[in-house]
Amino acid sequence: MKTLSSILTSPALMVLLAVGCTSSYKHVIIVHGILSGPNDLQTLSRFITEEHPSTKVTVIDLFNNMESIKPLWKQVHGVGKVIQRIMKKSPRGVHLLCFSQGLQTLIQYLFSNIAIFMMSQVMKSYYPSSATDSVYFLCYNKFMQKRISLCNFWNDPHQQVKYLKHNNFLPLLNGRKPHSKMAEWRKNFLRIKKLVLIGGPDDDVIIPWQSSRHFEKKFPMFLSQFYREDTFGLRTLDARSDIIVCSCFGVKHSQWDSNQQVFKRCIKPWLD
Repeated sequence: MKTLSSILTSPALMVLLAVGCTSSYKHVIIVHGILSGPNDLQTLSRFITEEHPSTKVTVIDLFNNMESIKPLWKQVHGVGKVIQRIMKKSPRGVHLLCFSQGLQTLIQYLFSNIAIFMMSQVMKSYYPSSATDSVYFLCYNKFMQKRISLCNFWNDPHQQVKYLKHNNFLPLLNGRKPHSKMAEWRKNFLRIKKLVLIGGPDDDVIIPWQSSRHFEKKFPMFLSQFYREDTFGLRTLDARSDIIVCSCFGVKHSQWDSNQQVFKRCIKPWLD
């Protein structure tokens, strides 16, 4: 689990934990990433319930497998409704365990007491390496922005004019495009109590792995305009000491949600 290419260029998986009246632990909601579904997250769910048997875990069963390439705004609204129903029953807040596509969007779109936030960055290898330089030809137009999630978070650093003009998703989240909901989304983002970012150098999909939105000072995230200007609250969250980075070696991209050591080092300590 890592994070979203210069910031939210990512597909993300997300989990919310809510508290039931008979449980001492918050409810955990798990949201899958791109080209996957609930079945891919059963190991992670099992890790949680084995460690804390009374924890209620919900794995979101929407936009599974090929359905996950549908436009991200459509996914945000659909998944958001399910999560909001859980949040209403969770006065103590929830935990989100997130892998890949769409995580930050849900955080900014929703409003509740969020305890854990985990991201994954966009997978460059979904496109053939020889084609990445020309992906913007495919993605930067109204037709594709309304149809494919990968285009919603594609941020080509060499085509920033076209990116800002045509992308109707990522630059809105990052505050690169001013809009009427910026203040509301920033307020929602800052309701996060702890943001835990998980990744590592042996990820074989996110290249370079530092683009996985890890918040270490040496990474591009801290040099970005949206961090410096604090457009959605990232710098404020960092100033509160509420960002935790957990780096793991020897973990491939497909293993983040099923590796027991990752769970014990990076997830378990924050579950309550």
